[in-house]
Amino acid sequence: SLIAGGGDTTTVMLVWTVALLLNNRHVLRKAQEELDNHVGKERQVKESDINKLVYIQSIVKEALRLYPAAFLGSMREFSEDCKVAGYHIAKGTKLIINMWKLHRDPRIWFDPLEFKPERFLTTHKDFDVKGQNFELIPFGAGRRICVGTAFGLQMLHLVLANLLHAFELSTPFDEKVDMSVSSGLTNMKSTPLNVLLSPRLSPCLY
Repeated sequence: SLIAGGGDTTTVMLVWTVALLLNNRHVLRKAQEELDNHVGKERQVKESDINKLVYIQSIVKEALRLYPAAFLGSMREFSEDCKVAGYHIAKGTKLIINMWKLHRDPRIWFDPLEFKPERFLTTHKDFDVKGQNFELIPFGAGRRICVGTAFGLQMLHLVLANLLHAFELSTPFDEKVDMSVSSGLTNMKSTPLNVLLSPRLSPCLY
């Protein structure tokens, strides 16, 4: 479980996040403006900078909402008989949560299929991804929440911030990125992500 859950999920999420940014260049520019304002161009991003980068944090939340690293949550078992939405659920019933569907529920999310990080600065600014808001649980929730949540978020924020700070990103011929997903336990892109990079900072910082 540890190998399956933690081996490639951070990489998968970084790929989806960069793909979303390349298809929404105005968001990419806004993230780089935030980095220039809070970090500047005379040094690299440090871990202590992340708390100030609220827009990049909202980008990560929105990417986790739209493309969680796993389509389905870990299996749960009902410990007692209960009723859910009028249905009798017997003790011992196994439950697997469809996070892909939950995170795109139009009853909860306005424009659920659109990439809008600003929602986490306005209408959903109090939402986190650590299992406290059941409408957004990319890492699960409760006693069986992913044990790598804190580490995964730390790495995703830090790597993404450094990548956006250090490089200009584009696609060959400025083409849109294909957002097709593949089948499997991990939510991987079905096609490779091709990115062109050019430096944004002084050569001495690389």
